[in-house]
Amino acid sequence: MLAEQSPFAMKLGAFVSLSGDELSTMELLQSRRKKFAAGREILHQGQSKKTAYILSSGWVCSYKLLSGGARQIVDFQIPGDFLGLRSLLFRSADHNIEPVTSVEVSEVQATDLLEAFRKSPRVGTGLLWAASRDEAMLVEHLVGIGRRGAKERVAHFLLELGARLKLVQLSTPLGYACPLTQNMLADAMGLTAIHVNRVLRELREDRLATFQHGMVTIHDFDGLVAFADFDKSYLDHEGPLLK
Repeated sequence: MLAEQSPFAMKLGAFVSLSGDELSTMELLQSRRKKFAAGREILHQGQSKKTAYILSSGWVCSYKLLSGGARQIVDFQIPGDFLGLRSLLFRSADHNIEPVTSVEVSEVQATDLLEAFRKSPRVGTGLLWAASRDEAMLVEHLVGIGRRGAKERVAHFLLELGARLKLVQLSTPLGYACPLTQNMLADAMGLTAIHVNRVLRELREDRLATFQHGMVTIHDFDGLVAFADFDKSYLDHEGPLLK
């Protein structure tokens, strides 16, 4: 896959306009490809191996396990996302990463990243933007769990996913393919699977959105945005700031 066509380049291109040389640097950064089957762990909590990944295709989830076995999903990653960046900087990984579907990733070592930064500071700036945007998303998720009602929380999450997927040309205002289960949504949003099922049924009956058979269908985009009080400015998708 050419860098100018890769989800990774599309994502960073939302912040910084990339030259041909910078796209070549990104292509080199994605040259070491690996595949993982669904459910096969990519990164585990406590791992000391200094390795991160760029997700080229498929979906993964990041999560933490409590001592009693309970799981809190921190986020879902889609094509174009950087996986395990903190594991390159921390002494050990502080979370687990597991494929939701079969995935293809590019393995990145710390030396690869430093060389990319040396060759192209603008690529480094783009990665800093991506990490900052991911932090903004986590803040929004914390607000959702702490202050939004369950129905608003799920609606907001579906809109956020749609906006993220649109950035890498995997969604439209009418909807998108989504491989997540209700159990996964429950673990991400601090709800039970039964509660998620009831909320999704209510959104469908309200003719706002339907999530069935691996597809999210948006029936009333503006209505869903208004109901969830969704302000996508925290995603910072309005076009490159650095020309």
